[in-house]
Amino acid sequence: MVHKKDIGNTQPQINYPGVSILKTTKGKSNNYLFIDLIIAASTPSGQMKINFTDGNTTVLSHAYRLNKRNGNTSYTKGFDRSDAIYLITPDRFANGDKTNDINPMLIEKRIDRSDNYARHGGDIQGIINHLDYISELGFTALWSTPLLLNDMPSQSYHGYAITDLYSVDPRFGTLNEYIDLAKKTRQKGMKLIMDQVANHCGLNHWWMQDLPFSDWINHQQAFENGKPIVQSNHRRTTNQDRYAAEFDKKGLSEGWFVEQMPDLNQRNPFLAKYLIQNSIWWIETLQLGGIRQDTYPYSNKEFMSTWAGAIMREYPHFSIVGEEWSYNPLLIGYWQDGKANKDGYVSNLSHSMDFALQNAIQKGLTKPESWESGLIEIYEALANDFAYADPSRLLLFLDNHDMDRAFTQYKKDPVLLKMALATLLSLARVPQLYYGTEVLAENSAKPNDHGLIRSDFPGGWEGDIVNGFTANGLNKEQKDMQVFLKSLLNFRKTSKAIKEGQTLHFVPFNGVYVLFRIHPEEIVMLVLNKNEAAMNIQLNRFDELNLNGMQLENVLTKEISPWKDSLHLSKKGPYLFQLSRN
Repeated sequence: MVHKKDIGNTQPQINYPGVSILKTTKGKSNNYLFIDLIIAASTPSGQMKINFTDGNTTVLSHAYRLNKRNGNTSYTKGFDRSDAIYLITPDRFANGDKTNDINPMLIEKRIDRSDNYARHGGDIQGIINHLDYISELGFTALWSTPLLLNDMPSQSYHGYAITDLYSVDPRFGTLNEYIDLAKKTRQKGMKLIMDQVANHCGLNHWWMQDLPFSDWINHQQAFENGKPIVQSNHRRTTNQDRYAAEFDKKGLSEGWFVEQMPDLNQRNPFLAKYLIQNSIWWIETLQLGGIRQDTYPYSNKEFMSTWAGAIMREYPHFSIVGEEWSYNPLLIGYWQDGKANKDGYVSNLSHSMDFALQNAIQKGLTKPESWESGLIEIYEALANDFAYADPSRLLLFLDNHDMDRAFTQYKKDPVLLKMALATLLSLARVPQLYYGTEVLAENSAKPNDHGLIRSDFPGGWEGDIVNGFTANGLNKEQKDMQVFLKSLLNFRKTSKAIKEGQTLHFVPFNGVYVLFRIHPEEIVMLVLNKNEAAMNIQLNRFDELNLNGMQLENVLTKEISPWKDSLHLSKKGPYLFQLSRN
């Protein structure tokens, strides 16, 4: 796609070995020209010149770089259930370079850490500076919310109102710094996951002032005539509902997500190709270990199948996770590749986000025990795994950048949070944690306040009194949670049972839920105890596992006890045991 005043009046010419022009297409705007190239497999990398002629006169000459494909494809293995993902909102994690806090060329020109919806100054260098911290905690993958340009008047710190899909926001850093982050992440043995947005862009995207075609965005005529924009009805079930009216289907996929985010029309073939090529360019440029695709069900679903399919053909072992914020396993499972959908839809999407189990864990641990509430909700949620093509390729989490902090959800009770974390990190899922969970970040003062949910990590700014990276100034509960999480994550790294094993669980009884992860070389036993008083559980319930003569080693305390008639639970909380023969 070439954009320049009156470029549609020109003819492009290329004289470069292995490259030829198949066809050109003018946009409705005369300021666009789309050039389809044929590039032979043997074409060398290098800088080719594109000359644009008006008759016999060259009116423009542009140097276009053809980069060599990355020969090392080991990074394209993607992520799986052996990984643990650390999610960051970059503006709120750490300010590693104060010189880029304000950019005079951009619309928003203020930093204000007292305003939850202003920019705070976190950046790529801040993440790089603390990669050791993330790695030593036990994480093997890093996902940041978008780092691309968001040149919007306000509240664009989150990164989801992108105004240039090929440019890093200078307040976060440069492309070279982004590449350096990816390189140093790999050097730490971690994978970098990029957050992408195919559904919408920011209202100030450069093309919004000069749209290439009359159908580049949805409801384009209303936009160009200054009329009110139709927003999405957010009824995501219309993607699967065999009874849904076309009016309602279009209301989901063609409505704007919010007023400041124009809805992209991926049915336009030029926009579709642009988005696909952009994703592949970033995979190659950063050697990505995965993509998280925002607002997955809101885009044209046929395009999303094409987009994911194009990526997976290039990188067959890559990982893409799509956001389907639904508590219905049928809707989540619909998007995961590998299981035939009854309507014939093929998604090509390797991973989905497991909001259903996230919700069940939260309810199961915070609600009182009864026949149909409490721990039974976790048990029955796992019983729905038959609905998924591969439940181990679901991304499970306690919270993220769009929902109340985990510590808030679990009533600011460290024991409940520990139970949730032990569950998250013991199941056959890809676990993701949100930065700050380890130091009990919370937003109880303002539930559902996104600005507070994305609060600053303590110690990420010069002069912070409390420093979560060094533990200086943390209170006892915060330090304890940090140690607890580090112990769990690093045990998980070496546990074959958790990373590769089968799952067996027993119906919760008397406020206790027991789940096993079983591998030929190892057995791990998770016990969740919601009782306040000490108690014993009888072990003959588990005779089918033939565990007589084995030893139980408490993963957290390292205490060892034999497998006998009963197991003593001294207090409320999680117990994680590694079982072995004497």
